[in-house]
Amino acid sequence: MRYAICNETFEGWDHARVCDYVASLGYTGLELAPFTLAERITDVSPAQRRQLRSTAERAGLQIIGLHWLLAKTTGLMLTSPDESVRQATADYLVELARAAADLGGDILVFGSPAQRRIPAGATPQQAMHWAVDTFRRAAPGLEATGVQLCVEPLAPPEADFLTSAAEAVTLIQQVASPAFRLHLDVKAMAAEPDDIPTLIHRHQAELYHFHANDPNKRGPGFGAVDFVPIFAALKAIGYRGWVSVEVFDYSPDPQTIATQSLAYMRRCAGEA
Repeated sequence: MRYAICNETFEGWDHARVCDYVASLGYTGLELAPFTLAERITDVSPAQRRQLRSTAERAGLQIIGLHWLLAKTTGLMLTSPDESVRQATADYLVELARAAADLGGDILVFGSPAQRRIPAGATPQQAMHWAVDTFRRAAPGLEATGVQLCVEPLAPPEADFLTSAAEAVTLIQQVASPAFRLHLDVKAMAAEPDDIPTLIHRHQAELYHFHANDPNKRGPGFGAVDFVPIFAALKAIGYRGWVSVEVFDYSPDPQTIATQSLAYMRRCAGEA
């Protein structure tokens, strides 16, 4: 398994310190949240992108891509009924893909629950139509970068659209572009009726990226979810992607989260 961790875990740390620390633990990948870099990814210059990448590579890390793509932005919405908003969102997704490629990665994780809600008065079917349209507008630009946009199912109440892996796969199939793949997240999958290994096996053809966490919003091993069957399923399907630690509860501290999450995942992978 290839292990990565998300940089927003280390709030207040500069990029070099994050890279040096997570590499010293044995992580080989770092996933970035754009809002930790600038208000918009277009505010991060080519020179700054080169510096971020070289700093990570000197530490022995790859910046694998970006997540929280639309967090803290304004005027962007996947499911907007306004065509101009959908076009602006598609254009920004292409800019994010270009940035990810500049940074050395090939992954965009589309979570951003606030920017994909079903608009007031609209139906889920309408939201799906608008989401497909937004992604199709972005598809040519994404395909040109070689970056994969990975659609992330999120469970209620965090999200009211794309709340299951099956729904995300339906969207991906309707977009019908090789640039769109599936992202699976342990916290989100734990809310589905089927168990996590079953979902991994069912959606193995679409799966490209994976987040390790727990329904309690902490890291792997900090809650009740047993990761041994999860790693057994990932091994059984021949998964070769990243397993990236993403938490939402940053207690007790970044060092404990990063250290214990990796140790637990390695133990579970070994037992699997």
